Amino acid sequence: MQTLVSLCLGIGLSAACGLRVFVPLLAAGLASRLGLIHLNSSFGWMGSTPALLALGVATVLEIAAYHIPWLDHLLDVAAAPASLVAGALLTASVLTGLPPYLHWTLAIIAGSSAAGAFQFLSMGTRGFSTVTTAGMANPLVGAAEAAGSIALSVMAILLPVAALVAVLAVGAFAAMRAFRSMDAA
Repeated sequence: MQTLVSLCLGIGLSAACGLRVFVPLLAAGLASRLGLIHLNSSFGWMGSTPALLALGVATVLEIAAYHIPWLDHLLDVAAAPASLVAGALLTASVLTGLPPYLHWTLAIIAGSSAAGAFQFLSMGTRGFSTVTTAGMANPLVGAAEAAGSIALSVMAILLPVAALVAVLAVGAFAAMRAFRSMDAA
């Protein structure tokens, strides 16, 4: 049961990486420091003071940079592969007690998939905003994505199963919208 809850936690944090790469990393480090979650022994560094400071600065810079119109596209390009790696690492960081082959297989498949799916949704939303508002609404979209990443990170830490349900619900909603738009075309 603990492995299932840890996997839910990892998937929730990984999905949040698809919205903002550093927010869930910082949240996991803080939660570890506060004793709210237990990290795999290989990832104990995430709760260290130097890591928390670095992740805090990176989080602030990432959130601020998404409010600079020309920089948000460059960040999306860099965030896509970074979110996949961060998602896999976050899932790996919370999974414990599994054989290494299963541990990393689950981390890579579940963590990267969740991060990639949310990154894809984020890029689609930002693209739609750019086309329909000439990028004028992108700062609002960026703020919503940051808020979503924070909310999903907190939910994953405090209510991991609910976070997984939320991730699956957003995924199902996005899939329905995509199929409807393909039918209309």
